[in-house]
Amino acid sequence: MTFSPLASLTGSMFSTAEMQQVFSAQACVQGMLDFEAALARAEAHIGVIPASAVEPIRQACISGRLDLPALADAAAAAGNLAIPLVKQLTAAVAKEDKEAAKYVHWGATSQDAIDTGMVLQLRRALDLIDADLVALAAVLAQLVERHADTVMIGRTWMQHALPVTFGLKAAGWLDAVLRHQERLQALRPRVLALQFGGAAGTLASLGDKGLQAAQALADELQLQLPDTPWHTGRDRMAEVAAALGMLTGTLGKIARDLSLQMQTEAAELGEPAGPGRGGSSTMPHKRNPVGCAAVLACAARVPALVATMLSGMVQEHERALGGWQAEWDTLPEITQLAAGALRQMQQVLAGLHVDAARMRANVDTTQGLIMAEAVMLALGAKMGRLQAHHLVEDACRRAVASGMHLREVLAQDAAVSAELGAEHIDRLLDPANYLGQARVFGERVLQTWRGRRDRSH
Repeated sequence: MTFSPLASLTGSMFSTAEMQQVFSAQACVQGMLDFEAALARAEAHIGVIPASAVEPIRQACISGRLDLPALADAAAAAGNLAIPLVKQLTAAVAKEDKEAAKYVHWGATSQDAIDTGMVLQLRRALDLIDADLVALAAVLAQLVERHADTVMIGRTWMQHALPVTFGLKAAGWLDAVLRHQERLQALRPRVLALQFGGAAGTLASLGDKGLQAAQALADELQLQLPDTPWHTGRDRMAEVAAALGMLTGTLGKIARDLSLQMQTEAAELGEPAGPGRGGSSTMPHKRNPVGCAAVLACAARVPALVATMLSGMVQEHERALGGWQAEWDTLPEITQLAAGALRQMQQVLAGLHVDAARMRANVDTTQGLIMAEAVMLALGAKMGRLQAHHLVEDACRRAVASGMHLREVLAQDAAVSAELGAEHIDRLLDPANYLGQARVFGERVLQTWRGRRDRSH
């Protein structure tokens, strides 16, 4: 019923051992059993079922005591996993206390157990993702600080544009990660909510004690009690899927940037080296960006899965036919892929090799052409922007055609020389003098990160 990379030989590339455990078959079943045990405690507390029924039910609510293969086989015919689970649980309780067995699953419906079980799994999953996001943010903050003045080429439309700093680039990544932290914290009160409505969302089976039972159950599980059951209101599950989808997309963007900078022709960055990492089966010289590849694979898979979650929101009346069922494997898979991408990116960035000298050398690849805007603006202040643009544009064409550095072409141009001296041109062509607010932007992101870090301590 739940996605399990444990059975996959490549699962460790696209998830983490901790997240695999959260969404293992045993954990899925245990989440529903935790619901059933808490239901018995809550209902006994308000006098709906006898207090004597609680302990026999609690003792049977251990996944290891149930036959999981039999559950899986029965689920196909039953339509969901909760129906055979309740049957097995009732039988297990009856072996110890036939009277207590009467009160298993009292007043609940299958979807209550399945949805609440999933919410309990998501709570553990979000805790794991939060911890890895904190670690990733710390690694990125180090890169921002260390490379605040590391000049590199900024690229637009895959072409050399203007000089930037690697610190600014990392600051952009960190800024996005901080927003994802905010999103995942903000959605918790909405997503970590009890599902308890009975057959049609009215709790009619519990009479006038329905709401009291729901509150007691929410308290037992430490979940929010929503104003209404949400059997066919799937925005909670879609929200966490979308948030994790956006997170994975950001991780994919970082991986794309890194891998492009790792190309032989750029050679500005390198993934951590180690035995058996990044090699080729036939080319001994290769150092492939395997971590980035794993992240990009996750980022390629997640959008379609998020689309499945969004499509599944269109549900019928009070209980769904197909849309809800489509979530069962989809949401765990999204969560595991997001966790895998997050861990991979954290490891890549923690050991990232940054070649500052190569970055600086690549800035000079176009022989000064990237500084044409700076020259044009300086000239424009003296003769007007449009005339200056024409002059510098023409100088750039001549530099490309002749293979000369832009400095030489400008020095030979009488119209330019009349306005700008050689020393002025040299200053204008120095990339370090045309970084704008790169350092300021980086420091602003660091201030936000430090504030959040200090509050969490």
